[in-house]
Amino acid sequence: MTPTTHTLTLPDEAATERFGAALAAALQPGDVLALIGDLGAGKTRLTQALCRGLGVPADAVSSPTFTLIHEYTGRWPIRHCDAYRLKHPDEFADLGLDDLFAEDGVAIVEWADRVIADLPADRLEIRLAATGPTARTVSLTATGPRSAARLTPARLQDWR
Repeated sequence: MTPTTHTLTLPDEAATERFGAALAAALQPGDVLALIGDLGAGKTRLTQALCRGLGVPADAVSSPTFTLIHEYTGRWPIRHCDAYRLKHPDEFADLGLDDLFAEDGVAIVEWADRVIADLPADRLEIRLAATGPTARTVSLTATGPRSAARLTPARLQDWR
């Protein structure tokens, strides 16, 4: 499968919240989201919106920069990992990838570009870029059939 990228513009935080809720509604256990973007691009804010859409209060979600992985209970287990502080990609494997990517829940990996070689081949890559104080551009790339099923034309139209 050749990866296809779709780009959306989120003009404000309300749009980010709506997008996160809509994407959360499309997710299934076993899905892996790879969040990529510079510091301040909105990775944690999108994660909060996704988690809220999966039944976790947004204020319960914070960046696991120092603990590396947080697990939340929502519609399914949500495992939220932050690779920012890892000094070497091998440290990521030491976190227990079988548990992180378990089929019973959803995995969200911030700073995924730092550990891309250790991520499942089929994942939804979400690249965020700040275009204003609260505006973002989001590029979605499905890298396999499972993640491509989350980016149906109807869903993409609803997210625009």
